[in-house]
Amino acid sequence: MVTLTVEELSVRFTLPDAVVAAVSDVSFSLVPGECLALVGESGCGKSVLASALLGFLPGNAEVAGRAMLGPLDLLTATDDVLSREVRGRQIGLVPQSPAAHLTPVRTARSQLEEALRHLHPAESRPAADFVAARAGLSPADLDLYPHQLSGGMAQRVATALALAGDPWLIIADEPTTGLDRALVDALVAELRLLVADGRAVLLITHDLAAARRVADRIAVMYAGRLIEVGPGAEVLDAPRHPYARGLVDALPDRAFTPIRGLPPVLTELPPGCAFSPRCDRVAEECADRPPLTEDHGHAVACHNPC
Repeated sequence: MVTLTVEELSVRFTLPDAVVAAVSDVSFSLVPGECLALVGESGCGKSVLASALLGFLPGNAEVAGRAMLGPLDLLTATDDVLSREVRGRQIGLVPQSPAAHLTPVRTARSQLEEALRHLHPAESRPAADFVAARAGLSPADLDLYPHQLSGGMAQRVATALALAGDPWLIIADEPTTGLDRALVDALVAELRLLVADGRAVLLITHDLAAARRVADRIAVMYAGRLIEVGPGAEVLDAPRHPYARGLVDALPDRAFTPIRGLPPVLTELPPGCAFSPRCDRVAEECADRPPLTEDHGHAVACHNPC
């Protein structure tokens, strides 16, 4: 069984006058039949992490650590290897704002058929209608141009494109952005069907309600680091890190109380706990960065957890 094992993944962007610590020492694993939701405020490094796994980082990025897809380290693999062996074949990507990634002058069918030609030899190529049906699309939907697609339909086309190569892992980057609740519900159901079908899903989202419904595990990210990882219900019902508790308390159906202060600038991270300037449980020991410590399958990086 192929698995994804990420070990101490770090990403730095070198600028003329600063270094951006976008992702720092992130470790996790993902297996078929499981959904891991990566949640946190915008700018915390979630999408950068996904880009690192697929080799989509810009030239000024410096990457450290390992990301093993079976015997292949995604972080050291060449772009040619990633293109031939990984992208679309082992890992499918559902991008944020999918309509913007579709060619506006070609129908959804022509774009899906092109993906199928690229990913499959002619003698074993599945029909576009078959792949589209797995993503909840009808044959008529495929004959539309991107500007004719609703937000939900564009999302389904993106899912069909991600499934074209029959990958075992789907990375969905903020897939609920811009969708109303009915479309979010439909998307959540589709993701759960993919997991039930034996695929793995890495869901990158700020939508905690969607994460609760689809994720087996939730990993909370803050300032480029994982600060809490555990079973989905545990993380959202009984968060242990003060930041995770703040995210949950900010929900409309909870206390609806925003977290005070702002996230740190990633070029000026404090030496200890990055959340300490916003934390109501800060103590002297928070001047040292806490490790992510696991207890009965629930890990938290905090000297004074809730």
